[in-house]
Parts: sequence; C-alpha cells; structure tokens
Amino acid sequence: MSKTFLVADIGGTNTNLALARHDGKTIELVFKERYSTQDERSLLEPVQRFLKAASSLGFSEAIDFCCVSGAGPVQADETIQLTNAPWSISASELSALLGVPVRLINDFTALSYAVTLLNYKNEAEITRLPHLDGSLGEPADGLMLIVGAGTGLGVGFVDRHGKSVTAYPSEGGHSELPCFDALSHYFSEWLSERYGYPAGAELAISGQGIANIFEFVCTEKLDARMIAAEYGIPQPGSGSGLGSGLDAGLEASLDAGPSELSKGILKTPRTAWPAAIAANSRTDAHCALTMELFVRLYALKAANLVSILLPRGGVWLAGGISSKNETWLLENHRFMRWFEKNYAPHIREFLSKTPVLIVKNYDISLLGAAEAAHQFSEHG
Repeated sequence: MSKTFLVADIGGTNTNLALARHDGKTIELVFKERYSTQDERSLLEPVQRFLKAASSLGFSEAIDFCCVSGAGPVQADETIQLTNAPWSISASELSALLGVPVRLINDFTALSYAVTLLNYKNEAEITRLPHLDGSLGEPADGLMLIVGAGTGLGVGFVDRHGKSVTAYPSEGGHSELPCFDALSHYFSEWLSERYGYPAGAELAISGQGIANIFEFVCTEKLDARMIAAEYGIPQPGSGSGLGSGLDAGLEASLDAGPSELSKGILKTPRTAWPAAIAANSRTDAHCALTMELFVRLYALKAANLVSILLPRGGVWLAGGISSKNETWLLENHRFMRWFEKNYAPHIREFLSKTPVLIVKNYDISLLGAAEAAHQFSEHG
C-alpha cells in the first residue's frame, strides 16, 4: 500500500521540502520546493507555503507521516537546534500543524538511510574514486560511513545486512582536526586562537572551513619556500602539485602576498568565498593552496574515521562541496594520496581497499527522510 509522506531536509543554507510517495519498495518525490534557511524564522511558515503551493498544483492527498532531517543534534526526539541557523525545529509544533505524527532525525541519519538506496555503479548518481593502484573496491554489507562537507561537516554511519538497515546519528564533524605538516599545525593553532578551543574538523572541512583556510593563507605571513617544497611547485599541464593551471612561480606568488583577485574575494560576503575560491583555484596561488589544504584535511579526516569504524560498506562523500569539486579530489589521486596514509601497515592495507564514493544526487537527503518515514511508520 502506497503512503504519502511530507519530508524535509533543513541545512544551514537551504530548506528543502517534498511530498514523497512510498510503496514499500520505491520512492517518488512528486512535488518539491526549496527555501532559504537564513530567510526563515521557523519551519512552520515554509511548510504552510509549501502545502498551499502543492494543493494549487493538484497534490492534495492526505499526508500519512512527516519526517524532518535537520543539520543539528536531535534532543529527546522533540527538537533540533540547527547548528548553522538561528532557529530550531519542534516536532510537537509541526505535528499540531499537520495533524500527523512527526519524527525528527539528524541530517546525516537521513543520508545514512539514503545511501543504502543508491546503486553505486550508477554514474549519474555516484563517482567512484580510484585508489592509488587503480582499483575501485566493492561496497560490502556491514557498516557504511557517510562524511559530507557542506555548510558544516556532517558524519553518519549505517549498518546494512541484506534488507536490515540501522542508521546511527553522529556529531563526528566536531571531532578533532587532523594535522600532518607545519602548515596544517600552524592553521590549527590559528583556529584555536580564534575560537578559544582546540580546532574541530568542521572549522576546516566545510564551506566555512574553506573560508577559514583562505583567510589564513591570505592574512598570515607564511613561509613560501617551505610551502612550495611541501606542496610541490606545479608544472603547466602536469596535473601535479597545486593544480595544472598554475605556473611554476608558486613560491614567488605566495611570497608576494594575495593577488588583486584574492583581495577582491576578501571584500565580498564571507558566504560567497568558497565558490569564488574554487572557481579561481586554477589561476590564483592563494585559492589553489586553500583547495589543496582543504582536500588533504578532508581525506585525512575520512581516513581517521575509517580507522575507528572499519566500514566495509565504503566511505560515501556527501554534501555539495565534493560533487561540485570532483576534479580537485580526483586529479592526480589528490584525495586518495592522503586518504591512504597511516603509520600502521594493517590500517594502510584496509584503507587501500575501502571503496570511496562521491554522491552526486542532490535529492539524496529527501530520499533518506522518506525511507526513514517509511521505517518509522511501519515499525515505530
């Protein structure tokens, strides 16, 4: 029997709402809308506008259940205080508005449900990252790790055995930032001084993290010769070092300070920095260094989490940053060169066989919320 669910994915940037039909096997998102999280004061107002818009287009069937995934911890199954937005989500208020049961889940719990629905061989939805030996690995039953750099850094994991699926919440994005060389240690100290606490991974591996790295490399007096030696001076068209679009003058470019382009980026709203940095990372030394350090830290953090969980079902990179910057992760095995680093031989061996996949389906969180709604409505 088909059921209709109202599902929502609330992040620091976007609020996505959809009507989902679930027949027990397949999910269809029959109507969806996107709103700006920062422009809203609560979830109730966009939900009311959404339902009115859906009704005007003929989508007026009764809702059986509502599931909301939010970027923040779930408190007593009742509220989610959004990590990167100034409002919270209340299950009881939403249930009173809709007249149906409402379940709140962490956004990466939704992603955890969602990845179990994906075909990892579908290139329209998934990009598989080759290991250094060229192998891709095959996801197996067992734990699957989901790591996603977006507005913040989310972490989740799900245990899949056949048709049995159990998703677990996590706040792993707020765990420690991995440091591996003089530059990353200096950056970590810079973050600690700014925030007054040991640096967390989200402060570097996210959209806000890219902005933090960029401000750091643009405003601190760095040892340009050391950076050029540790990060490699690229040759035109080589695909090595910081990026094939840069010339061999990395050391001189860094020593001279930020370019006019980088100075211009610093004058724009901070939320616009990540896209501008990525767009200019082939031609500007400070943008390129920002993206290089970001990818290395991302890979090392994912590898750290793998060593804890041993996810034989693979590492699934969600969040918009990975999918929008595939080339930066793939080129010259940039991500994998750092993902496979570990002092312990048996962990290096495990990492070298762990599948790593970029999720490109932007509806994945809504699909995950719909699958969670199905599970909760059927089994409680």
